[in-house]
Amino acid sequence: MKVNEYNYIKELRNRNEKALDYVIDNYGWIIKSVVGKHLYGIQSVQGECINDVLLGIWNNINSFDESKSDFKNWVAGICKFKCIDYKRKYLKDLQHENIDDLNISDDGTEMKNLENELSNEMESLLKCLKEKDRDLLYKLYVDGMDIDEISTECGMKKEVIYNRLSRAKKKIKDIFNINNRRGVKYEK
Repeated sequence: MKVNEYNYIKELRNRNEKALDYVIDNYGWIIKSVVGKHLYGIQSVQGECINDVLLGIWNNINSFDESKSDFKNWVAGICKFKCIDYKRKYLKDLQHENIDDLNISDDGTEMKNLENELSNEMESLLKCLKEKDRDLLYKLYVDGMDIDEISTECGMKKEVIYNRLSRAKKKIKDIFNINNRRGVKYEK
């Protein structure tokens, strides 16, 4: 069966590899643009990130809902979150890299710039939330605390924390989907 603009999503769901070729040919520019924008200056991981985006599309195509978003917006969302993951991984690797193996005289500017960029992107994504909900998300996902630690530190029951986190994630997802349907670009 020939894959075209009318059946490529169905063919992706049927695990037709030619449909993935169609996505690369017709939406590859979106993937490359988003990855290039967000991982600018980290060329060493851009190709790997693009491959992960394509794998994400392949593995998660059943979660795509045509009634909620355009395919290109869904792809851009996957790209954005994969880029954030790659920035985190890159920053973590920089922290553990042996300074004796490096042939550069860097004063930490690159790492600080990446941390600031990641921080700005996170703030942009989370600015729609109340401060308390933002703090909970940061503690759980950025600081790596577990629910028991957060509960003790904040003096909140675990159930309350789970409810707040669930509502916060839903709000971010809803706003992200609404803005993508309108063609709004997230700025730093």
